[in-house]
Amino acid sequence: MERRTIKIAMNGVTGRMGYRQHLVRSLLALREQGGLDLGDGTVLWPEPVLVGRREAALRTIAERHGLEHVSTDLAAVLADPEVEVYFDAQVTSAREAALRRAVAAGKHVYCEKPTALGFASALELARLAAASGVKHGVVQDKLFLPGLLKLRRLIEDGFFGEILSVRGEFGYWVFEGDRQPAQRPSWNYRAQDGGGIVADMFPHWDYLLHELFGRVRTVQALTRTHIGRRWDEDGEPYEATADDAAYGIFELEGGAVAQINSSWTTRVHRDELVEFQVDGTRGSAVAGLRDCRIQHRATTPRPVWDPDVPSAQPFRAQWRKVPDDGPVDNGFKAQWELFLRHVVRDAPWRWDLLAGARGVQLADLGLRSCAEGRRLTVPEVAL
Repeated sequence: MERRTIKIAMNGVTGRMGYRQHLVRSLLALREQGGLDLGDGTVLWPEPVLVGRREAALRTIAERHGLEHVSTDLAAVLADPEVEVYFDAQVTSAREAALRRAVAAGKHVYCEKPTALGFASALELARLAAASGVKHGVVQDKLFLPGLLKLRRLIEDGFFGEILSVRGEFGYWVFEGDRQPAQRPSWNYRAQDGGGIVADMFPHWDYLLHELFGRVRTVQALTRTHIGRRWDEDGEPYEATADDAAYGIFELEGGAVAQINSSWTTRVHRDELVEFQVDGTRGSAVAGLRDCRIQHRATTPRPVWDPDVPSAQPFRAQWRKVPDDGPVDNGFKAQWELFLRHVVRDAPWRWDLLAGARGVQLADLGLRSCAEGRRLTVPEVAL
C-alpha cells in the first residue's frame, strides 16, 4: 500500500463540535484505522494542522493526540502549498471571511453550517468557490445517522406509499447558566453574534427534507425568545436576543407537509433528542438518531375516541423496530471520508456550498416569515 498524506487546516477545533466530532471522531479515527483506503492501492493519511487564536489551547490538544502542526497565523497556513484542504468550525460570524481567504488561496474548503450569516453572502460564497475551481462542501451530518439511514431505506423501498406528512420534534433544556453551566456557548443566544435556533437548525431541516422527501416550497414559522436572561461562560448575566425556539411548517414538493418544532427550552419526553414521524398511505415510521420504528397499514390498530374510558391499547408497543443493516460509522466521519475521496479521486459529491446556501436561505425566510406573519415561497437556488 502506498501512503499519501493530505494536510488539512482545521480552524475551530477548540470548540466542542470541531474537537469532538471533526478532529477526534473523524480525522483521528481515520488515522487510528490506518488511514482511508482509496481502493486503488493507496491509503490516504490525514495530517491535521490546528488553527485558531489561542495557541495554548491548540498546543494542549496537539500534545494530547500526538499532533505536530499548530498555528495562530491563518494567512501563513493558507500560504503553505502542502495544505490542500481548509476546514472551518468557528463561530458563524467568523466563517465567511475565513472561507473566502481559503478559496482565494486555492484550497479545497469544507465547513460546518450555516456557511454565512445571511443568504446573499452564502450564495456569493458558493459562486466564488465554483468559479475558482476548488472543491467545496458543507457538513450535513444527520443524513448519515443510523435512524435516518433506515428511514431513507424505507422511502426508497416504497414502504410509505404516498407520503402525506412529516412531523419533527427536536430539542432539550439548555440551562440558563446561573445554577448549572449551559450546554451551549453563550453566543448562541445573541442575535448580534449570529446566534439563534433558526440559524442553527433550519439549515439541517432544509437538507433533510430536501434529500428525503422533496424540496421545500413554502415556509411559515413562529419564533420565540422564551428565556430572555442567561449567564455566560464567566458567570455574568446577559440579555438573550436570539430565538431559542421555532415552530415551522414547510410545504414540500409533491404536496407533503412537514411540521418541525425546534427548541432549547423543552424537557425531553421522547426516546431520542430528535424524532421524525412520517405518515403515508401504506405505513408510518418514527425515526430518531439511531432507531426507527414502523407500523404498516395491514397492522394498524383501530383506535376509537372515548375520553370516558381508559385506553387499553398499548400504542407504543404496536410499532415494530427496523433492524440494523450492518454497522454504521460516525456520521461526521462518514461524510469526511466521502469529501476526501472527492478531493483526491474526484468521487461523486453533492453536499456543496450551494446546498449550504439553500439552508441559509430557509433560515432567513423562516425569520422573515415570523416577522411578517405570513407564509413565504422558497425560491429555487442556482449558481
